[in-house]
Amino acid sequence: MTERDGMIKLFGIPFKNRVFTASGVFGFGLKYKAVSNAVGAVITKGITLKPRQGNPPPRIYETPSGLINWVGLENPGVDMFCKHIIPELKVLKTRIIANVAGFSVDEYVRIVERIEDRVDVFELNVSCPNVQEGGAAFGQNPDIVGAVVTRVRKVTKCPIIVKLTPNFCDPLVMAKVCVDKGVDGISLINTLYGMAFDTEAGKPLITGGLSGPAIKPFALYCVNRIRDVGVPVIGMGGIMCGKDAYEFILAGASAVAVGSAMLRDPEAPIAIVRELDRLLNKKNANSN
Repeated sequence: MTERDGMIKLFGIPFKNRVFTASGVFGFGLKYKAVSNAVGAVITKGITLKPRQGNPPPRIYETPSGLINWVGLENPGVDMFCKHIIPELKVLKTRIIANVAGFSVDEYVRIVERIEDRVDVFELNVSCPNVQEGGAAFGQNPDIVGAVVTRVRKVTKCPIIVKLTPNFCDPLVMAKVCVDKGVDGISLINTLYGMAFDTEAGKPLITGGLSGPAIKPFALYCVNRIRDVGVPVIGMGGIMCGKDAYEFILAGASAVAVGSAMLRDPEAPIAIVRELDRLLNKKNANSN
């Protein structure tokens, strides 16, 4: 990683800054183009081989310090993404990272082959906890994660990031497997398993992925745990302000991704970019 005047270089590619929009909360970044153009990269919502309508409501449940989502990877599928979404993404003045979600090793390969060099980077989602099949189990099995990376690495020259889960596994073990198989970067953490009950009915209301400030301390721990794995790390999990982002940089992240904060304020990443720049400039000045 190199850096100059706020710009950084990761995976051999320049990014205007260290702040990205996380997958799943910002769509394809087309509704708030000023925000997309202000960040270093837009990470798209997860793209699957076939279109998905997602899960029935309730899809989101607010907790005292975050939220649980059970969206279920709603997306138009890779064909529609290539035909209609990518041409619109090309007008954005930022890097595009395509989040890829498969339900078999072959599906990851087919999606990446279909998109190929039309985006800047691929983020392989092997850790989505809000679907009952595929990704979540993949992310907890080092052999399957290794197989996904090995197969995808053979079909693209684009940089590959793997998005890891901390649910019931050691992210360091998974990160080492990914690096051994040729990834260019690691992103973490994805959401933690969460659950809420309908107390009147006496039954579960929602089961899905917990995000927001509640998970930040654990996310920082996970990022710090893999900081020496040998590839750039994109940290995420409860980043609400520039100070939060700065903590992830101190923990070992090269860049950060902002998620839940945008549900409260879609323009949050712009403020985070500015505050993080001030903190990094202050740190650099004090070190000279």
